[in-house]
Amino acid sequence: MRYNKTIMLSNGVECCLRNGTESDGQLVLDNFNLTHSETDYLLTYPDENSFNAEQESQFLKEKAESEREIELIAIVDGVITGTAGIEAIGTKYKVRHRAEFGISVAKKYWGLGIGKALLASCIECAKAAGYSQLELNVVAENERAVSMYEQAGFVEFGRNPKGFCSRIAGFQEVISMRLEL
Repeated sequence: MRYNKTIMLSNGVECCLRNGTESDGQLVLDNFNLTHSETDYLLTYPDENSFNAEQESQFLKEKAESEREIELIAIVDGVITGTAGIEAIGTKYKVRHRAEFGISVAKKYWGLGIGKALLASCIECAKAAGYSQLELNVVAENERAVSMYEQAGFVEFGRNPKGFCSRIAGFQEVISMRLEL
């Protein structure tokens, strides 16, 4: 699935949203490690990253060639500021209508509209890929993200009071949300 779009951020700066490509591997890996060190709301810590640059490049190549999955990158002034993607829940008939959404944006770029733009782009791609439901998990304390998802039409369908075990905060409640496409 291919995607390429330029948007204007709230600070008047252009941001390119496009597929991550094989040549972006090291920079996407660097962004992953940065974003996962800046917040306690993401699934993993940087030291849990199992990819090296070559594996990240291969992952991006596979997503760029996929008809039903995508990994987008947001670029501002030549810098990868965030990533987001959709991934199939599974290929079996009973679940092939569902995809999962994930996102991260570097803290320096929070509040500019990058997250909202990446979310809207992934929703667009999920519809184009034929999914009828997009799902995500979000830490309940992450009120800004929860609000963004609700504004996009996601609804809560469950909570896990011990969904994450944070190294910093102990147990974190995780909200499961879904969007009918």
